[in-house]
Amino acid sequence: MGENDATWAEAIETASPEFETKELDSSAESMLLYSSGTTGEPKGIVHTHAGVLTQCAKEVYFGFDHQPEDRFFWVSDIGWMMGPWSLIGNHAFGGMVMMYEGAPDEPNPDRFWEMIDRHDITMFGISPTAIRALRKQGDDWVSGHDLSSLRLLGSTGEPWDPESWLWFYEQVGGGEAPIMNISGGTEICGCFLMPMPIQSLKPCTLGGPGLGMAVDIVDSAGNSVADEGERGFLVCRDSCPSMSKSLWSGDERYLEEYWSTFTEPPMWDHGDWAQKDEDGFWFLHGRADDTLNVAGRKVGPAEVEGALIEHEAVNQAAAVGVPDDTTGTAVVTYVVLEDDEEPADALRENLREQVGAELGKPFRPREVLFVDEFPKTQSGKIVRRVISATYQGEDLGDLDSIENPGALEGIEAAR
Repeated sequence: MGENDATWAEAIETASPEFETKELDSSAESMLLYSSGTTGEPKGIVHTHAGVLTQCAKEVYFGFDHQPEDRFFWVSDIGWMMGPWSLIGNHAFGGMVMMYEGAPDEPNPDRFWEMIDRHDITMFGISPTAIRALRKQGDDWVSGHDLSSLRLLGSTGEPWDPESWLWFYEQVGGGEAPIMNISGGTEICGCFLMPMPIQSLKPCTLGGPGLGMAVDIVDSAGNSVADEGERGFLVCRDSCPSMSKSLWSGDERYLEEYWSTFTEPPMWDHGDWAQKDEDGFWFLHGRADDTLNVAGRKVGPAEVEGALIEHEAVNQAAAVGVPDDTTGTAVVTYVVLEDDEEPADALRENLREQVGAELGKPFRPREVLFVDEFPKTQSGKIVRRVISATYQGEDLGDLDSIENPGALEGIEAAR
């Protein structure tokens, strides 16, 4: 044992089992959560006691079918929303939460699969980017473990591609554990969109609005376009229990960030592109503030990345917009290839053409750059703003949320 370690007997067993709980006002501040900083400066978000408890408990109980014997494991930095969400939601019912410290591929790429097998985990949540990286290691690492204890799979943080979603569903969940793909945010420590475990699902869908959530899709004028199947802004038309009390920097930025886009009537603008299909399934297309405006036409980085990932040679992709004298904005993409693929000019051109064929010629990447890894948060989300700043030689800003800052050297060298 190290000098900072203590045994259970020393630290806990001798303590009194009695503890006088504190009584606090329901609207008293409970915690300060910072947004991930993947698209801009991280925001300090203030949550209250009653609100965050109600939201997290509701979602774990109904959305994840909480059972007394469950063992809940969500791969999350404790500073990311999903860390407190897992602890608060499960502990509201005296549930068990699995915690670990380490990387997903140390000592081997089966770290997670071995943990699920050994501890009989019943719910396993992870980001799409992390699954893409693990899928790259091959199916053998998964198939060597018994994952039959899993009842549910969880996902959040960014859009999926169908191939990775199906790999997660079939290889990890055995084709039986549904993927609860959820989306909300640090700002509500909960979910605007959340499927129910009993409903049928399509690859990559988020199901629909979470229980009790007044969510809609609107155009730039604030008119609902959800039932027309059009892409629009994901908004909340009414408050929910855990909606942020304010930002740590003050009410002015809070009102500007979330309440200034739509004022008649007032709506919370969450900043995501959303769409509802003909069967009633909701999908997200990335951040609206990340939208690439090329020659007057708009596309989300997630769509460009999805088109690239569809190519059998590509495992992960990141798309950013950069200034262009002709089109105003040009698309620059970085890709991580599958292990058995090598960078080549012919492949680079094939990938450009694939994006053009799927999204239109204006969105063909000006450049396709090959790298070994992307800068990511501890929860596995790609930090596009830093990739864009590195490409353009700009100030990189706050790097505290990046788990692997060494990846930036590869981004810089690929230019």
